[in-house]
Amino acid sequence: MIRAAAALAALALAAGCGYHVAGRADLVPKSVKTIAVPSFGNATIRYKLADRLAAAVTRELISRTRYQVVADPNQADAILSGSVVNYNAYPTVFDDRTGRASGVLAIVQLQISLQDRATGKLIYSRPYLEFRERYEISVDQVAYFDESDTAMQRLSRDVARAVVSSILEMF
Repeated sequence: MIRAAAALAALALAAGCGYHVAGRADLVPKSVKTIAVPSFGNATIRYKLADRLAAAVTRELISRTRYQVVADPNQADAILSGSVVNYNAYPTVFDDRTGRASGVLAIVQLQISLQDRATGKLIYSRPYLEFRERYEISVDQVAYFDESDTAMQRLSRDVARAVVSSILEMF
């Protein structure tokens, strides 16, 4: 009986401590019902990456949140802005036979912010986010397939998941 009472007291204390299941909190102000995700800025040579990132974040917002995503920032309660500030790709594995790179590590650095359009207040801001993705390069010129585009698709999905989770949880 004493054990049951102690367990019930511990459960009551834990429930009141502000803990919540990850992915279930929404710390964005209740006044935000619509979010615009304009095209991301791009200061790199990777021209499709910024568009792909904005599209992935939009899909993730639609699939995981209660917010309506609108095209026109003037019609939104909040605006999610982003910019690709750096892109680098480094060879990580070399083919012993040819001496050519057969593995690459791509590193993308971003700036992301979510701003309340009515007040101008920053709801969420990360001036420096870094994401990495590895991919392979075929060393056979006849069977060559550029996997960098596929790797950027994977990276875009990872960025979208992380950004939306981070906004919802305010990490």
